[in-house]
Amino acid sequence: MLESLTVPTLIVALAEIGDKTQLLALLLAARFRKPWPIIAGIIVATLANHFAAGAVGNYVAGFFSPATLSWVLAASFMAVALWTLVPDKLDDDEASSLKRYGPFLTTLIAFFLAEMGDKTQVATVMLAAQYPSLTLVVIGTTLGMLIANVPVVLAGNFAAERLPLDLIRRIAAASFAVLGIYAAYKALQLSGFI
Repeated sequence: MLESLTVPTLIVALAEIGDKTQLLALLLAARFRKPWPIIAGIIVATLANHFAAGAVGNYVAGFFSPATLSWVLAASFMAVALWTLVPDKLDDDEASSLKRYGPFLTTLIAFFLAEMGDKTQVATVMLAAQYPSLTLVVIGTTLGMLIANVPVVLAGNFAAERLPLDLIRRIAAASFAVLGIYAAYKALQLSGFI
């Protein structure tokens, strides 16, 4: 049961490194200089977005066998590993046009929209299909978002100044590849090949 919380937390925290929502968090922190409303907006937007994604994953899980779900999860982790290597870009006009709503509402809207179709939303769908507790998966994915984005809001560009973003992105991609290999191993076991 604890795995339903810890694995989503780690996966989303890794997936968020160098993601456009991290860039968005940095931009919002620089523009508003009010970290707590921004953090509150991230929490609310992520819970709403990931609960919807998790509900889809939970629903889809009923249509497949555990072995099939493991194969889909393995393929999805490998796809996310490759996706992590592609740098995200933030459309500066999006965040600029929302500024008039204040830090909380701007963050809520911008983060919710930025997460649509994002790799962390896809990961949430996959994880909710794999694990039985939708609530723990959503809490875990939300914690992962906070682990990756709150330091950006609070400390600005500290990590990016110390480590090359490309190195961080490669480490995250390698971690997803390892998770994909592990999920493929589980799929082989469930399929009776091992």
